[in-house]
Amino acid sequence: MKKIVLLVMGLLFLPVLASAYQVNIYAPESLTVGKPLVVTGETTFGVGTPIDVVLYYQMTTTSEVKRKIVYIQPDKTFKAIFDTTGLKTGIYKVEVPTSGMGGDSVTMRVIQLVDRSDAIHLSSSATQPFTRTLYIAGTITGGENSGIQVEVVGPDNAVIFGPRFVNTNYAGDFSVDVPVTDPGTYEVSFTDSKGYIGAKTLTVLGTPSVGNPVTAGTTPVATPTSQVISAHAPSSRDRPAYFIVNPGNGPVSIYTSSAVDWVVEYVDGNGVAHTVNAHGADSAERLNLVGNGKLLYFKVYPKTAVSGEAFLYGENVNSMRVSPNTPSVFTVTETTVPPETPGTPVAPVLGVVAIGLALLLHVRKQ
Repeated sequence: MKKIVLLVMGLLFLPVLASAYQVNIYAPESLTVGKPLVVTGETTFGVGTPIDVVLYYQMTTTSEVKRKIVYIQPDKTFKAIFDTTGLKTGIYKVEVPTSGMGGDSVTMRVIQLVDRSDAIHLSSSATQPFTRTLYIAGTITGGENSGIQVEVVGPDNAVIFGPRFVNTNYAGDFSVDVPVTDPGTYEVSFTDSKGYIGAKTLTVLGTPSVGNPVTAGTTPVATPTSQVISAHAPSSRDRPAYFIVNPGNGPVSIYTSSAVDWVVEYVDGNGVAHTVNAHGADSAERLNLVGNGKLLYFKVYPKTAVSGEAFLYGENVNSMRVSPNTPSVFTVTETTVPPETPGTPVAPVLGVVAIGLALLLHVRKQ
C-alpha cells in the first residue's frame, strides 16, 4: 500500500516539473557600435506577459546599461532593440532575468561591440559651400579593388542617396557626388562586405537659390560600374537567414559578408539545390550565376556553432529581400520535428501507465 501511495505522490509532482517555463533568446555575437542590437526570443509564457530584457556591460564587474520591457506576442515570440550609439567597445551581455526556467532555456547571450569607424578616412572637406552637390571622397582600409556601400541622410532625416555601391581602386580610394537641394548637416554611413563600418557628418553652408540650375562645372553623380544591393538578417545554425533574390535575366554575382565562415545553400531558377562553402571566415562566399527571370532562394548560416548578422550582396540583380519565414523550396529537404501536444507531456503519461501496472499487480496478489 505504501508503494502505491508513493507512486501517486510522484505522479502529482510530475506535471509540476514538466510545466517549467522555457525561454530562449538570440543575439549576434559581434556588432558594430552605432548599429541597433536586436534581441529576439521565444517562450512558453502566455501571450501578453511582460518580460524584462537587460543589457549589461562586462569589464571587471557587470553593470546594467539599459533595460527594456517587452510583451509576448501571439506567436509566443518577443523582440527588444537597443540603441548602441555612443556605447564603449567591449564585451556586453543580454539577459532575461527570470526564475523558474526549464533546464533547456537560454536566457543569456554574450555580445562584443566593435568600432570600425577608423577604417574610413575622408579626404573631402567636412564643411563645403552650397553648390547643389555634396562631394564625398576618401579611403577604406582593407577595401582595395572592391567597393563600399554609401548612404546619405539629409537634414530632415530622410535618405537622399543610396544605399549605393561605389567602387574602390587599388589603394582603396573612392569618390561620389551626391545632389543636394538645401544647406545643412548630412550624415554619411558606410558598409562593406564585413558589415557596418560607421558614419561621418558633413556640413553644407550657404543659402539655396530656388529655381537655379546646378552650378556649371559640377561633376555629375558617379555611376558605379555595377549596381549592388544587399539584405541582412541574424543567422545561426539552428535559425538560418533566408533570402529571396530576383536576378532578372543575365549574369549576376551573389556574395556573402566575411568575418564568419558562412555556408550558402540555394535553389536556382530550375529548382536545383546547391551548397557552397569554399572559403573560411576570412573570405566571402561568391557565386556567379545566370538569371533566367525566376526567383532564387538562399539559405545562409554559420558553419560553426556561432551566430551573427548574415549579409548577402547581389550585383546586377533586380531585387533582394529577407524572407520572413522558411521558403517552401527548403522545407522539402529539411526534417521537421512535430511539437508535443500541449497539455500531454510524455513524463506524466508514463507515470500513469506505471501506476496502473502497479495497481494491477497489487490486485492480482490479493
